[in-house]
Amino acid sequence: MRTTQLLLRSGLTVAAVAALPLALTAGPAAAAPGISVSTSGSTVSVTTTACSRTAPTGGWGTASLLTSSQANFSQGRQVALSGTTSLQSAAWSSVSPGTYTVIVRCAFNNSTAGTQSIIVSGAATPTISATATASPSRGVMGGLGGATKDYGTLTLAVGGGLVAVGGVAAVWFLRRRSRPYRL
Repeated sequence: MRTTQLLLRSGLTVAAVAALPLALTAGPAAAAPGISVSTSGSTVSVTTTACSRTAPTGGWGTASLLTSSQANFSQGRQVALSGTTSLQSAAWSSVSPGTYTVIVRCAFNNSTAGTQSIIVSGAATPTISATATASPSRGVMGGLGGATKDYGTLTLAVGGGLVAVGGVAAVWFLRRRSRPYRL
């Protein structure tokens, strides 16, 4: 029993080690051509890599934005693709909220690069509201209490004197308590 388990484990390890070089040399899997659709506010944009060759007329292709009531490519809002051989894109602005279907058709062979549905939500507009509360005429009276009121020199001198008398009294009391003959 132990021998068969050991042989089984060894066989699986050998198979995994043998498959490792094959997996490393295979390279990344190529993504299937298609389209990628995104929204930003009321703007819908599409990108593709499928239309990498231009038509004899010089265009990459056309993208169409269809509403739910439109049935075919020619009924939608059409925009010409622009870009390079590695990436082509198109965009529609001022798109109202709703569900749309984006279809991209390449110009070289008149094939459909992809179809994707997208939901456009309403653009968030900030609301500004006016407040009817009156603001204080002299500002907020906070902070250090009387910091906004001007006290005269005499008031400040009396306050400083009271603080000094309190400090002297505290020192006198503590020194008197430290004498051993005073209980």
